[in-house]
Amino acid sequence: MNELRDAAEWITAADRVLITAGAGLSAAAGFDYTDHERFAELFPALHRAGLRSRYEMIGRDLPAEYLWGFWAVHTKDIRFNPGPSPLYEQLRGIVGDRDYFVMTSNVDQLFSRNGFDADRMYTPQGDYGLYQCLTPCTREVWPSEPIIRQSLDNYDPATGKVSPEALPSCPNCGGRVFLNVYAGAWYINDHFRPGLNRLNDWLAETRESGETLAVVEIGAGFNTPGVIRWPGEQVTRALPNARLIRINRDHPDVPDDLADRAWAIAADARTVIEQLTHPSGASS
Repeated sequence: MNELRDAAEWITAADRVLITAGAGLSAAAGFDYTDHERFAELFPALHRAGLRSRYEMIGRDLPAEYLWGFWAVHTKDIRFNPGPSPLYEQLRGIVGDRDYFVMTSNVDQLFSRNGFDADRMYTPQGDYGLYQCLTPCTREVWPSEPIIRQSLDNYDPATGKVSPEALPSCPNCGGRVFLNVYAGAWYINDHFRPGLNRLNDWLAETRESGETLAVVEIGAGFNTPGVIRWPGEQVTRALPNARLIRINRDHPDVPDDLADRAWAIAADARTVIEQLTHPSGASS
């Protein structure tokens, strides 16, 4: 695969690396929101009710007992799972000692949990590790692990419900709460803005220094292209020494105006990262 070999050379030659990642990366790491088998294992009651994937649960309006039954189990699995992710660790190894930054729509913090510096990250869609008031009555957010633990302690897998008395509420006003992720106009993102400011400063430094930049986009499709996919293209256009490497099994195409400094790799993120980790396999 020539494009993979050349992409590996681009990364090796780059002074800086910007990783832009969407849901496809975490899916390749084992957290696939469309996985029917894993859904049935984690959510037997919902599966009996006819639901088949986590993706079907995003934005679904349910009674609070069922809603927090799902989100508690889901968040424990994807955000508070203590085990390392070999795929993210491999990606960190590929970046190596290069100056880097990460921009991701994923809210699972798998980057910061697997060797990436939290101060070199921007997560515009939020973080499952926080929760907020749905009013919101305050701009404050709180760690979500205590309410996830409380929900799980009062969760019945047979029914998929959390006991009503254990449902979380706002510490400030007593109203309804949800995880601090972008799902409506109530979303509070003040605490993520410093990450955006650091990213913009880093990109400005890249331009001023004239250093070469590899924009490595992984698994960012068209569900929310304005969050990851299109901004990565804009960065590549704005910086003359930037090159875009798009890794996407289903939507690998690159714009015509970037064709001379972009590689489209139509493959699963796991396959590509493993081959980049072992460059001898990239030439096949």
